[in-house]
Amino acid sequence: MISFLLSAIKIIFVLGFLVLIHEGGHFLVAKFFKVQVNEFSIGFGKELISKKKNETKYVLRMIPFGGYVSMLGEEEKSTEEGSFSELNVPKRIAIVAAGGIVNIIFGLLTYFILTSVIASNFYSTKVDSVVENYGAQIAGIQEGDEIIKINNHKIHVYNEIPEIVQNSNGDNIDVELIRDGEKINIDVTPTEEKSKTIGIYLGTEEEADCKIEYIYPGYPAEEAGLKTGDIITKINNTEIKDYKQIVDIIDNSQKDKLKIEVDRKGKTKEYDVDLKEISNYYLGVTFKEKEKTLLNRIQYGFWTTQKFGLSYVDNIKQLFTGKVSTNQLMGPVGISKTVAGTKNIEDFVYLLALISLSLGITNLLPIPALDGGKILLYIIEAIRRKPMKEKTEIAIQLIGFSLIILLSIYVSYNDILKIL
Repeated sequence: MISFLLSAIKIIFVLGFLVLIHEGGHFLVAKFFKVQVNEFSIGFGKELISKKKNETKYVLRMIPFGGYVSMLGEEEKSTEEGSFSELNVPKRIAIVAAGGIVNIIFGLLTYFILTSVIASNFYSTKVDSVVENYGAQIAGIQEGDEIIKINNHKIHVYNEIPEIVQNSNGDNIDVELIRDGEKINIDVTPTEEKSKTIGIYLGTEEEADCKIEYIYPGYPAEEAGLKTGDIITKINNTEIKDYKQIVDIIDNSQKDKLKIEVDRKGKTKEYDVDLKEISNYYLGVTFKEKEKTLLNRIQYGFWTTQKFGLSYVDNIKQLFTGKVSTNQLMGPVGISKTVAGTKNIEDFVYLLALISLSLGITNLLPIPALDGGKILLYIIEAIRRKPMKEKTEIAIQLIGFSLIILLSIYVSYNDILKIL
């Protein structure tokens, strides 16, 4: 019972807080431009608490999945003083964009603080040691070399290097480094190491157990029917005691298929799961540790936060280009389950930052019924130098809203299937 209540509090806080700052962005910018705000509502459905101050009614409603700011002249044009529709296009865009921008800023700032404060180790890009018989040693990289670029990509923090090396797929990479004050370029062939996987994540080494925390899309575990939350009890009829045993069996298996038994909500289920061989690529170096100074923390936080933001933008691009399936989208059901499953404050704050960033960027996409769709209509109005016909605008918004509802139903359906 306590666990259920704690999960409910976490879900309500995340959704309610992010809606509050989003709508608060709209509200504050509207007030700045002296627009009359009739209602500031958090949630939908039955009214729980309300208070009227000046011309604005502040309301807390029962269902925390959303909110709104109702302004004079927003839905129906009005010529009264303080009307939204009487503002020029840039001011209307500023009000509409404010909600998403606040979410983006909050997400990035929270992630920056989180990574700057909790990071226990800082490493430079200066080589501390070279692993024998790996690509770096064979190519001639030495202890004390400072890596500054790979394939003309400037390296800001050390943890950018493994990702670039992995993405090389084993092809030669051009490493630019500083040695004794001079810049030199060295061609390195990353060292390939093959391993086996079924495509599951059991948690970090400190927290990992036999419970599946995540299943990678397109991997054998997903194709076989395993689900997040399943607890692995047997592999090939061998009882499983800890996650290390799972890793060892997968790594050392001589077969192409495993018979995996799991406990799913008290019921035993068996699956035949294929093993997939994957290639990992390594440079073969370790890096010197940096001092934990305030400047180093700020630098690390800044560059990792930049990567955090750009990676989400890249995911959006991949979604629209078909490289990421809509099956990987997560709706309110999936988000609620993930939030409820956070084990510590660090995970909770990280998820808060991620959802805020996601909400902000998604809301600013130029899709009708979203804030980004409204902004697009205002830009068209500025180009045409006259507003769109009200009936046309309403029709576009209704089409967009219908598509979003259908997508939400589809995503929620997938979320429920993953839980069941």
